Amino acid sequence: MTSIPIRRALLSVSDKTGVVDLARTLADKGVELVSTGGTAKALRDAGLTVLDVAELTGFPEMMDGRVKTLHPTVHGGLLAVRDDPEHAAAMAEHGIGAIDLVVVNLYPFEATVARGADRDTVIENIDIGGPSMVRSAAKNHAYVAIVTDPADYAVVARGETTLDERRGFAAKAFAATAAYDGAIARWFGQVDQGQRFPATLPLALRRAGELRYGENPHQAAAFYTGNDGVRGIGQARQVQGKELSYNNLNDADAALELVAEFRDAEPTCVIVKHANPCGVASGATLEAAYASAFACDTVSAFGGIVAVNRPLDEATARAIAGIFTEVVVAPDADEAALAVFAAKKNLRLLLTGELPDPTRDGLSAKSIAGGWLVQGRDNGVLTDDMLRVVTKRQPTAQELADCRFAWTVAKHVKSNAIVYAKDGATAGVGAGQMNRLESARIAAWKAKDAADKAGWGTPHTVGSAVASDAFFPFADGLLAAVEAGATAVIQPGGSIRDEEVIAVADQAGLAMVFTGMRHFRH
Repeated sequence: MTSIPIRRALLSVSDKTGVVDLARTLADKGVELVSTGGTAKALRDAGLTVLDVAELTGFPEMMDGRVKTLHPTVHGGLLAVRDDPEHAAAMAEHGIGAIDLVVVNLYPFEATVARGADRDTVIENIDIGGPSMVRSAAKNHAYVAIVTDPADYAVVARGETTLDERRGFAAKAFAATAAYDGAIARWFGQVDQGQRFPATLPLALRRAGELRYGENPHQAAAFYTGNDGVRGIGQARQVQGKELSYNNLNDADAALELVAEFRDAEPTCVIVKHANPCGVASGATLEAAYASAFACDTVSAFGGIVAVNRPLDEATARAIAGIFTEVVVAPDADEAALAVFAAKKNLRLLLTGELPDPTRDGLSAKSIAGGWLVQGRDNGVLTDDMLRVVTKRQPTAQELADCRFAWTVAKHVKSNAIVYAKDGATAGVGAGQMNRLESARIAAWKAKDAADKAGWGTPHTVGSAVASDAFFPFADGLLAAVEAGATAVIQPGGSIRDEEVIAVADQAGLAMVFTGMRHFRH
């Protein structure tokens, strides 16, 4: 059976947007309307004739509305196989009429949790009858249309449905109940029972769009958004530019997460290439911050991702537009800045409205063969009481400020990570090497290359602070930093060779600070 006319529709919705217009259209086509509670009242208030579920079943709503649609007359009308003689006989014997369309959206469980409701209120917003009707109708989609998405109201308003349409509705419906039950399970496990990692961790993601391809053209890809309430790249408004790719989104997220660390700081700019920062700087203005960040690595910045912690102005926009830039991420942009970027048709401009909180809690997940690795977010923040000077020389105020800056950037650099910083700007970044010594050397080499290109004479690593995301297992990495001209070091400490490394720092006249916190990023 392909096309089925709608003769009876059951409407029971929490979000009543558009339901009156749908019901009126169906009624005009001769469809009998069946409804419950608040939905029935809304339809009657609109002048429509509605058969209450209690009239259909012969049983009143009871137990504060907990029991109303859980009845054979309802579920028989949904689950009956219409061309099965035994089913047809059972319907006739028990006076069960077929229901051809169910329109349901569920109690607002997640919204109730999000507004901080008490436990009893949260429990009362667990829908039982709604999901039961959704599943019954979706299972019997050969005969019944189940609509859980108001975007599909226009389809069923025709008064009939095709099998392909009903299959699509069923797929949406089962996804909706799975996501709903997943949200309830997560709340019970993680919130109510306090289990950070419950025995079962259901995830419900909503597809925001399919992408042209993944990291490489032979990989299919799509972008999904979560439901944790955090505003980020997934919720940003794309003002202009080509469609975002998988790599664009990944790199833009890396840039946003890093610049968010400076959301309460002075104007700051981050430039990212292949998920690693290649230049980060704070300054008196965004334009100055961009200039300093760009100067750190003018080669890698080409085709990179730029993120800033302040609304974009015209001067900064002109500076960014001076080279090829893939994506720019900002909280906002003034009209003059928008006009500058408008001339760069391929540049993607994303406005986030706000920056995410770097200290927020949450989980991150990574797939591996045969499973998933799940961990808490790296939301560690360096506080004054964590800092322990382990060398004879104390750092100066400027060295300590540069240590903190370098440490914050290193948190977002792929391990092994070494970051040199001076005067609130990165001087050199060494990322993703198999040993710490090579990262230290690469970062120093990049700083010298930047100095040669700019004609500074002296690399900015001279007089800089250097951050290491994990302890120095040997003194060789520290010696490379000394050779580059660093005068202060910040690292977690904790190596069996700490004393050896501290002795080398003392011999070189360095100030060294231990944090007791590691920032591996793989």
